[in-house]
Amino acid sequence: MEIMMFVVADPDVDAGPVDEEAVAEWDRLRAEQGVLTRAMRLRPIDETVTVRVRGGETIVTDGPFTESKEWIAGYDVLELPDLDAAVELAKGDPLARHGALEVRPFWPLHQGE
Repeated sequence: MEIMMFVVADPDVDAGPVDEEAVAEWDRLRAEQGVLTRAMRLRPIDETVTVRVRGGETIVTDGPFTESKEWIAGYDVLELPDLDAAVELAKGDPLARHGALEVRPFWPLHQGE
């Protein structure tokens, strides 16, 4: 089962600086285990725009897609047996202390996939 794990940054959480080496090691080990297929950081929220179409009019606004102090800072694509396995894996991710990790299975676009 392919699962998306969003890394959600929360500025209200004071966990100190992100331990980049611990994150890199976590990613390396998960890749070696064959469960991490892709991990990417996203550019800062001040480089984000949101696009909406309402009544035939395109509206482009600065910032992330939600009205929230939290924002998606990156993502991992995981290959695991089920959602329970993804939750267990997320518990060990060093970034969980800095915000939240949202785990969500992919939903195939076409029937039969």
